[in-house]
Amino acid sequence: MEKKEINELQALRDRIALSKPSDAKLYFVTRILREGMQRRKAIADKFLYKVYQIDIDDEIRSYLYTSTICQLDKTLKKDIYLFDYDPISDDTESLFTYSIKGKALAFSDVVINQLSKIPPKVQSIEGIVSEDEELWAYCIGFEEEDHNWVYTFRKILGNKIAIDEKSNPNKNVVQRAINTLFNTESKKLQLLKGEVVALDKQVDCVYFDETFYILKKAPFEQIVGIQEEFKEIALKVVEDLGTTNLIDGINIIEEKVKSSTAIHKKLAKIAKNGGIKNLDTKAINRMNRVAKRYGERNIIQNGRIVLNEEKDIDALLKMLGDYYKTGDVSGKSYGTYSGREIPANKEN
Repeated sequence: MEKKEINELQALRDRIALSKPSDAKLYFVTRILREGMQRRKAIADKFLYKVYQIDIDDEIRSYLYTSTICQLDKTLKKDIYLFDYDPISDDTESLFTYSIKGKALAFSDVVINQLSKIPPKVQSIEGIVSEDEELWAYCIGFEEEDHNWVYTFRKILGNKIAIDEKSNPNKNVVQRAINTLFNTESKKLQLLKGEVVALDKQVDCVYFDETFYILKKAPFEQIVGIQEEFKEIALKVVEDLGTTNLIDGINIIEEKVKSSTAIHKKLAKIAKNGGIKNLDTKAINRMNRVAKRYGERNIIQNGRIVLNEEKDIDALLKMLGDYYKTGDVSGKSYGTYSGREIPANKEN
């Protein structure tokens, strides 16, 4: 995994600081379930994304501009580096970059096409939220003098949205979610009427020139729907496993990949580390020794990998993903899919 200096993020912060606060724009991104798709099924590319622009007053615009710069400054003070995006990684490696070049990601349409045009204006929150369309993220756009744009994104949580349900008078105040405001003049808690979307000071990721700079990994993965890419990679990994002719019962993992998203990240991590390319009879013999050492399920028979049930999949993924690791200093053994390869210094 390539390690980069954090000055790339510093450059983006400086670009935002040089833009005019009066030019900052606020957008809402909604996620729409494609027609004929079922929300619970693990199907790649089942969602569409749509961008709306919302008018804001100068006070909100100033707040968004200032809070964004403050959040980036806070991040830049940390002693961290930027790494290329990794599906499974150590928590300490909190900043990543993710290039959308060559990626078949539905969310790419948001940053490549929709934001570069004039999105439709929001007339009401209720008007853009339905059973199939949900408020997904908000985006702040900062325009530079040369008309390039830097965008930041923040995931919107369901509990940060409230719509006044005037359309259903049968519900009383207790049955509805209510929003209140503490009036510092009257010293009273008052009912806040209308539609509410909470905009906080956090930044999940920054986008510029076909690259996302990720400050918060989990929200970023949710925003862009990266699980779609994970599934495509997972399907390819399983296909490659089948072509090795070293695995019996490959259909068990094929069905698992189609029906569950739980193993997609692990297979994507294995693909990134090249675990499939090195699979041969020697590697299988090493797997057998490692499994015996750590009391893992026995899936090796007569020099072949044999999958009889779903429980065997976990053992296979651990072997392919170098799950078992040993500390050079302590000599202790650990179990984790995370970690990145570090070339040893040959001079020492």
